[in-house]
Amino acid sequence: MTLAAAASALAFVAVPEPAAAQQNSIAEIIVYGNDPCPRSTNNEIYVCNRRPETERYRIPQNMRQSGTLQEMQSWAVRSKNLETVGATGINSCSPVGPAGYTGCLQKVIKEARGQRKQQADEETPPQQ
Repeated sequence: MTLAAAASALAFVAVPEPAAAQQNSIAEIIVYGNDPCPRSTNNEIYVCNRRPETERYRIPQNMRQSGTLQEMQSWAVRSKNLETVGATGINSCSPVGPAGYTGCLQKVIKEARGQRKQQADEETPPQQ
């Protein structure tokens, strides 16, 4: 056997198999309270992130709504306030124009109904 043939045969045998190391998959799991973390197998590696039991059924922090009521309202609700901007005259609840004051009672009633509906919606638990 020549020296070149022996070197190439030795190089072929000494090459490690990187494909075998890449077959493992890593799974990140969130466990709550005293729940056990699953055991890793030959093909899967489990990485557990332990959270308190009180967080089990809560909406994840990054998906929770935050901010003021005005920031959480939809554009449809916000635009309702703009419908009466600049309104004058009868039933407008403005100090301008003839009988502008006549719409004030209607405005107060609409606002009270809206607040009552909003409060009922907030107090109603979500349906499953």
